[in-house]
Amino acid sequence: MTLAVSFGNQNTGVQLGGNSGNLTIQLQQPADEACLRDLRTTDPRDDRNRIERAKGGLLKDSFRWILSDEGFKQWQNSQDNRLLWIRGDPGKGKTMLLCGIIEELTSSVGDVSNISFFFCQASDVRINSATAVLRGLIYLLVEKQPSLISHVRSRYDKTGKALFEDKNAFYAVSDIFTQILKDPTLQTTYFIVDALDECTTDLNLLLGLITRESSSPKQVKWIISSRNWLEIEEQLETTTQTSPISLELNEASVSEAVEVFIRHKVEKLAKMKRYNQNIHETVNDYLSQNSQGTFLWVALVCEELSKISRLNTLERLEAFPPGLNDLYDRMIDYIRDSNEVDAEICLRVLAIISTMYRPPTLHELKGFLGLEEEDNGYDPEDVSEIIARCGSFLTIRDDVVRFVHQSAQDFLRLSKDVSPQGLEVEHHATFTRSLNLIFHNLKRNIYSVGSPGLSVEELRDLEPDPSPLVAVRYACIYWVDHFQDGVPGNSDDTSLDEGGILDRFLQESLLNWLEALGIMGTISSGIAGMLKLERLLQVIDTPGKPSPHMYILMPKSIYRAEEHHQPY
Repeated sequence: MTLAVSFGNQNTGVQLGGNSGNLTIQLQQPADEACLRDLRTTDPRDDRNRIERAKGGLLKDSFRWILSDEGFKQWQNSQDNRLLWIRGDPGKGKTMLLCGIIEELTSSVGDVSNISFFFCQASDVRINSATAVLRGLIYLLVEKQPSLISHVRSRYDKTGKALFEDKNAFYAVSDIFTQILKDPTLQTTYFIVDALDECTTDLNLLLGLITRESSSPKQVKWIISSRNWLEIEEQLETTTQTSPISLELNEASVSEAVEVFIRHKVEKLAKMKRYNQNIHETVNDYLSQNSQGTFLWVALVCEELSKISRLNTLERLEAFPPGLNDLYDRMIDYIRDSNEVDAEICLRVLAIISTMYRPPTLHELKGFLGLEEEDNGYDPEDVSEIIARCGSFLTIRDDVVRFVHQSAQDFLRLSKDVSPQGLEVEHHATFTRSLNLIFHNLKRNIYSVGSPGLSVEELRDLEPDPSPLVAVRYACIYWVDHFQDGVPGNSDDTSLDEGGILDRFLQESLLNWLEALGIMGTISSGIAGMLKLERLLQVIDTPGKPSPHMYILMPKSIYRAEEHHQPY
């Protein structure tokens, strides 16, 4: 065996290779590692693990039917069918179906092929855009085939992280993606994207790219899933390479898979609650007769049954109506029928989280609820207890609060019980609460550093435990977005007034906020927020009156002079 060892410039790691044998060691350049860190919005492998754990694990017998489906086999075996579209209504098991397909492909072709996937989630701004999808796909592709990072570096080295975040990010990243697909060293590649209907930003651009690339004669195949949306169907009809699989048209296979799921869930319930044979069979029969082929409905009912005494199971069983929306209505009624304090705080939690741009941590949610400021009988450290009382709309995983399903958030956003005054009012309340959290938590030199000039990495080593930023991270990043969606400038809005909350923030807390963003490594979010705020304030200017942004962003002596038309 001939062994070559090479050292390049100061940014290069060690590379070992041989012309025989199987020794291969490749250490990435530090610049490659920085590029990967900035490219990453999330690791899709972590998202997959989270989803599977949240749903109780991957049940093979509930997804293996698709491997025998003629549409799937045609996609798998034919070079003329490069795009498989799995479509179905909410709760039909699309996400777990794709998790199963990823597992099967990984075990069968993963050693010789790239398998890159992404799970969209509308309630999380980090993973609900076309740009995020491409970044995630490229991230896993480069992790598997490191040489492909050269296509990312060719653009990244000139601009840095802004390449992935500015207004032209989608076009820049899609160009990189296209160049990667043209690379002659690219292995056979499978791209899998779940829940395209939850891609809320630039979906049409993403669909255009997918249809275009799936029509090219390359060793690349796609699987996508979505709800039965007409706009998605219309775009996909432009390519002849699509093989659609409708879960509604595969009712028999889906129903059989749901039956497997029901037996699995009821077995677990029976062991936990010590059901006798009669209760066991009655629960199983009721779920089978009312599930309507919907995995999510079964999961939600079983979650509710797990909270009910065995003695009351049969009495309460028929209170769960068939159909997701009817079940959600029943869950809201149950919350409203609890004691007044419980009902109020649960509805408050649901209203807050239904407007948030990413799932909050327990610490962040505690701040938005203001539990530390209210004498309401709750332990402010035990937010998880409140979440448990919110029906089965929410789940906690790794101290992060999430909706059990996108359909739950869709339902709550339209519920007058949750947001009686509408989403705009809820957004404005979240904006106000965000700035109050900033006033309450931030201060100059928040880590009490003795000497200036430390790098961010050195500063993080001095982070107190617990961090004073833990409850305010979300507020720091997203307050401008809530201000925008709260319809600023209406007749009841006082935030733009002199001495109002926004005026106070800009005069008293702006520098503290910038310091916090620097520590968190999110200065770019702050810059984007200030630019968005400036545009918003210009839009809501009123002719004949001094503009609101003049009142806020200019010294008082200046805008008062303008108000009275005096020279200054």
